[in-house]
Amino acid sequence: MIKVSREWATPLTIGVFALMSVTGLLMFFHLDSSLQKTVHEWAGWVVVAAAVLHVTANWLGFKRYFKPGSGAAVMALCALVIGASFVPLGAGSGEPQSPPAIAMRAISQAPLKSVAPLFGKTSEQALQALASAGVNLPGEEASIGSVTGPDRERTAHALQALARREAR
Repeated sequence: MIKVSREWATPLTIGVFALMSVTGLLMFFHLDSSLQKTVHEWAGWVVVAAAVLHVTANWLGFKRYFKPGSGAAVMALCALVIGASFVPLGAGSGEPQSPPAIAMRAISQAPLKSVAPLFGKTSEQALQALASAGVNLPGEEASIGSVTGPDRERTAHALQALARREAR
């Protein structure tokens, strides 16, 4: 069995926790860049690995938290919250009904000729911007959602293409 050292398992856990905390807070307040989102997502895997290493290095001390008491109660509460997080919110669609989600759905389902002016573009300019991003609408009466379907990432990619300003 490989011996895991506290000398590096604990600092790794602390460091990656700090990284996840900062990037998570930035994302929560919509102050993040796309790099921070990517770092946060991949650091999530590192924090899982670091926690496993930390628990391995501190196994004897960790076991006592499973005895009845406040430690076990906190872990049980967290397990309940994890279970509750799988319960869908919203009006039957399984999606949260947050204002940004409602707005994104409305924009993606509206005809392009209605959406283009929101981005300061004509229908023709919007069709070109979408085509250059690999989203090909049959015409200005079609919606972005009719092409992207339920793929939120692809829908966001299309909206980002519309939001880009042309170089002058």
